Amino acid sequence: MRSNLELAAIIKRFGQQYIEKYHPSPDKMKVLFDVLQCRTSVLGGHEEHCDSCSQVRYSYNSCGNRHCPKCLASRQALWVEKLMAQTLPVKHYHIIFTVPHQLNAICLFNPSLYYKILFAAVAHTLHSFGYTHYGVESGAVCMLHTWGQNLSLHPHIHCLVPAAGYTLKGTWKPIGKYEHFLYPVQQLSDAFKGKCLDGLKRALRKADALNGFHTHLQAAYKKKWVVHCEPSMASAEHVIRYLGQYTHRVAISNDRILAISDTHVTFMAKDYRDKAQKKPVSLTGVEFLHRFCQHILPKRFVKIRRYGIYNHTTKRNLQLRFVPDESEVEKKLSGKREVETTPERIKRLTGFDIGKCPKCKDGRLHIVRELPRIRSPGQHVGRLLAAFLQ
Repeated sequence: MRSNLELAAIIKRFGQQYIEKYHPSPDKMKVLFDVLQCRTSVLGGHEEHCDSCSQVRYSYNSCGNRHCPKCLASRQALWVEKLMAQTLPVKHYHIIFTVPHQLNAICLFNPSLYYKILFAAVAHTLHSFGYTHYGVESGAVCMLHTWGQNLSLHPHIHCLVPAAGYTLKGTWKPIGKYEHFLYPVQQLSDAFKGKCLDGLKRALRKADALNGFHTHLQAAYKKKWVVHCEPSMASAEHVIRYLGQYTHRVAISNDRILAISDTHVTFMAKDYRDKAQKKPVSLTGVEFLHRFCQHILPKRFVKIRRYGIYNHTTKRNLQLRFVPDESEVEKKLSGKREVETTPERIKRLTGFDIGKCPKCKDGRLHIVRELPRIRSPGQHVGRLLAAFLQ
């Protein structure tokens, strides 16, 4: 069954071994607990009956953790809808800022500090290039990814950048005179490299840890950094739906997991060294969980950020309006939220009707009783907790 090929099944089988070997932090343990309990009787739920075929279904609550592969589809759809009402109706560029793996040691030393500096370097680079190349205040919606296809640590930032900016004279100006890129990518790479390494050196010196990472920094200086810019896209709606694929993702989705044995986990991954061909990758179960947990973000860390004209504070201070009927769009969205139920909104945004009977396809499911949460931890959760407290 497909349910046996999920992240939760891997945690059940290898979680205790992983905890005993790596002794993860409480934050990582909470993610493992949440994923393990997601949509199980431990979290409670409700009993539903079909009004046509009398089918009985038990639906259990989701954990809501942002690292859970089961809890992201609806969030992504809601995010896309909201951003579409707040985006300039112009073409956009998709720019990806990457850093060399020589800096991964610093990332593991202090992930929150490292990711904060990455965001700052990206924002400062795009801000300065907007003024030096076009004389405008530009903007960007940036989102952090930390993984490669094989679950390796590979921090990089995806950016949605509009081909328009706001001048000092208070007028809108189209930008992007190049066909395939917004700014010269080599210049963009060099500027980003300098700002990022300078920020890391300052932060490590302040933390009295610069000497410990001197070798890593020098190796990163010698590497050629890569900033990738995809060609501009037609409409804002098309861009946002495209970028929505990158927003609410986790290191691995359940549909990529191919097999789970007594010792190993096999999953599908793209090999970018071989024309992005999809190939199976096999790791020991403990190593799989170790790599997955490397991508658990620090508590309360914001992984999607807005800069420049897309920043709410800048937009308010400059009194920017992106479209003439923007207020009407907001009112329309607010009106939909008032009259729509949660199932109706999910159906409108995703096309999936959670209230339709999965058996007869004609009837509607109605809740007949609530199922309470189970106060004591389940068998698998109890074993993980015991291993963590050892």
